[in-house]
Amino acid sequence: MALKCGIVGLPNVGKSTLFNCLSSAKAQSANFPFCTIEPNVGVISVPDDRLNKLVEMCNPKSIVPATVEIVDIAGLVKGASKGEGLGNKFLANIRECDAILHVLRCFDDDNVTHVDGSVDPVRDKEIIDAELQIKDLETVEARLAKTLKAAQTGGDKVAKLQASVLQKYQEALSQGLPARSVVLETPDEQRFARDLFLLTNKPVMYVCNVDDSSAVDGNKYVEAVRKAIEGENAQLLIVAAQTESDIAELETWEERQEFLAEIGLEESGVARLIRAAYALLDLQTYFTAGADECRAWTFRRGMKAPQCAGIIHTDFEKGFIRAEVIKYDDYVGLGGETAVKDAGKLSVEGKEYVVQDGDIMHFRFNV
Repeated sequence: MALKCGIVGLPNVGKSTLFNCLSSAKAQSANFPFCTIEPNVGVISVPDDRLNKLVEMCNPKSIVPATVEIVDIAGLVKGASKGEGLGNKFLANIRECDAILHVLRCFDDDNVTHVDGSVDPVRDKEIIDAELQIKDLETVEARLAKTLKAAQTGGDKVAKLQASVLQKYQEALSQGLPARSVVLETPDEQRFARDLFLLTNKPVMYVCNVDDSSAVDGNKYVEAVRKAIEGENAQLLIVAAQTESDIAELETWEERQEFLAEIGLEESGVARLIRAAYALLDLQTYFTAGADECRAWTFRRGMKAPQCAGIIHTDFEKGFIRAEVIKYDDYVGLGGETAVKDAGKLSVEGKEYVVQDGDIMHFRFNV
């Protein structure tokens, strides 16, 4: 289960600079609008000290961390949903993302042009929100016309349910509200909603791009954004993208930590962003560990053992027999799998076991 996040924002707010920090890929970055004219895709490893410890203990032949895929599209502008600028053609690139990272410019710099002539992150937020809502409304209304016809002429129960969901979305979007503001109560409604891939139905994190002097406590622009998103059920993260870019250029971990300490941070904004994205999507990690491989696997909180086994391979879920589970703290504290077994700390779990963050798993199956 790979996490996929799409980066959106106006031109020149720091999207590509942030992308460059997040990814080993290097997107073009320049001081003019529409510098990014093709969507950039990068895959980054999820920082996890627990995996590092398991690697230290097992000395495996292979190490596979959990990953996040980041998609950076061209800067959107007012009218993008109607074809203005270059952003509209790339909205499809983020339609299947799990979450949206909405980058807002929260710094003053006369040397960096703002597409609207002044720094106002709340205004910028509202422009992007409106464009995404308009695009979703087009999607909903196109689908609703066909669905209503099937519901009315054929008496199709499924079509009636779908029409009901679409009408709820139409009402919210017409009022300038995101699709995620609509509450759907039944599993069937929720499944249909997921298949619509509405842009404003995705969890969103507002990434406030600040100068290095505001990297710790933020500034007046950050506070304005914080106030604007109250009640939105969205997250806010402060990142100094240019500073993060400078940190990424340093050769060693020690140099990076020294740089962070100088500006008052314990860890990089990139690491904080990835952790926050995991929390936003209610994701957790379990591990498989041994001499051949140590690997981190991403799963959604609340998933049971067979579902988590299926993340490795569908056959594991189909033929699931049991899961052998070791708690991370026991594995590290006792000194490995053999010591855990000797201490009677290995548990054997069935199909109803809810996997916990940090579990070290071994699945038994038969197909």
